[in-house]
Amino acid sequence: MLRCEICGKQADKHHIVYRCQGGVDFPLNFRYLCSEHHRGKNGPHKSRKLDLEYKLEMQKSLENLLYKDYYNLDELVGLLEINKGMLKRLLKEYKLYKEGYRSSDIVYRLMGKKRYTEDMLEEYYDFIVNF
Repeated sequence: MLRCEICGKQADKHHIVYRCQGGVDFPLNFRYLCSEHHRGKNGPHKSRKLDLEYKLEMQKSLENLLYKDYYNLDELVGLLEINKGMLKRLLKEYKLYKEGYRSSDIVYRLMGKKRYTEDMLEEYYDFIVNF
């Protein structure tokens, strides 16, 4: 049984990069959250700030994991725990160099074809009205 990473209650899988955003099923794209921490008022589905924080954390994890400039499919299968067929489909629109796929392309694709920056969080804070 899965347990919530925050409170320890029974949990569901939360996709950090949602499927509708181009996210895929692999371990780094999951957080295990109970219904309250998943879809509650302070969960990532209702808190843009938390959603961005999770995405930034995942992107940093990917960048740290894929520290070399290029990777071949076999290396990626082992590192990311995504099957080879899925990786081929995900990366088909990216150039395959003799050294492999560029790590920046891989991260970009796994993040739903988007780059997240700390500035996005700052922009979020600009919209908060202080009373």
